[in-house]
Amino acid sequence: MTRIYGLVGAAALLFSVLITPAAARGVATHAQATRFKVGLVLDVGGVNDKSFNHLAFLGMRSAISTFGASGSYLPSNSQADYVPNLTHYAQLHPNLIIATGVLMSGAIYTVAKQYPNQKFAIIDGFPTDAKGNQVNLRNVANLLFHEQESGYLAGVIAGLMEKDHVGKARHNVIGAMGGLPVPAVVRFIAGYVAGAKKVDPTIKVRIGYSQSFVDQGKGNTVGRTQIASGADVLFAVAGGSGLGYLAAAQQAGVYGVGVDADQAYLGRYIVTSAIKRVDVAVYNAIRDTRSGHFVSGNHLFTIKNGGTGFGKTSPVVPASIVAQANNYKNLMIRGLIVPPVTIHNS
Repeated sequence: MTRIYGLVGAAALLFSVLITPAAARGVATHAQATRFKVGLVLDVGGVNDKSFNHLAFLGMRSAISTFGASGSYLPSNSQADYVPNLTHYAQLHPNLIIATGVLMSGAIYTVAKQYPNQKFAIIDGFPTDAKGNQVNLRNVANLLFHEQESGYLAGVIAGLMEKDHVGKARHNVIGAMGGLPVPAVVRFIAGYVAGAKKVDPTIKVRIGYSQSFVDQGKGNTVGRTQIASGADVLFAVAGGSGLGYLAAAQQAGVYGVGVDADQAYLGRYIVTSAIKRVDVAVYNAIRDTRSGHFVSGNHLFTIKNGGTGFGKTSPVVPASIVAQANNYKNLMIRGLIVPPVTIHNS
């Protein structure tokens, strides 16, 4: 069933009604809504992953509310849905179609080539041809992040918690779990490892993958395994699967680190979150397209422009550790620290 949020006036229904056959979920505001339309294709994590996809949705909702537009999203139940979902929107000719996630790189290349006059944006990826070559297309904006920066700062906090034996952080071991080892996930974890080892070179980091951005049970299993091997802080980089991983930390009475969104709401056991402002990237893409300033190619979000960083810190984190993390953040902004993009866990 199509859902309409913040509807004002019958005219705002138009775009959402058009997409009903594909079971899209609609967001529309203002009587002006039919003047500018946005289609958002979500990855398999879904709109309620409380992380990557949800942030993209929030960015779209904020932009259409601010600028007077209409928008909707299509969920992807599997990778086989990417091309059909993107094609469905392209046939409706919205002003902008946004794809969430690197796994859509091949699909957006295929569809953007078929619809050269349609504007697209992809989060975390580039159009990629059948041979695996990254191709910049004149109708695709690539929204990219320095995830390693956020991971590094989260690693600094986790490493100092262990080094200073704060609370239950006493085994000199921390953990990290990705959903799949795609580049953005690897960058997060690479930074996390580097940040932790910067403040405590002797720390051990357990790394695993649930092979899913959805399955919370698999995430929970990885978390319990790492905890059994001594990990006192778990960093989730796995969307919905990461919620299961963090639940393992809560169940065992150890600490967690959120990702993408500020996940402090999960509880005091979340010491911080590695922030990735997907919502800002989506908002900016819509704003720029609507104002006639769509630019294809790479758009980079970093610590310097507020695209990365760390979120709220739990009351269990001493002020001295927060101060050190902020010091490392400032050094990074000045270019004196450049986190790695590949994992070095020796």
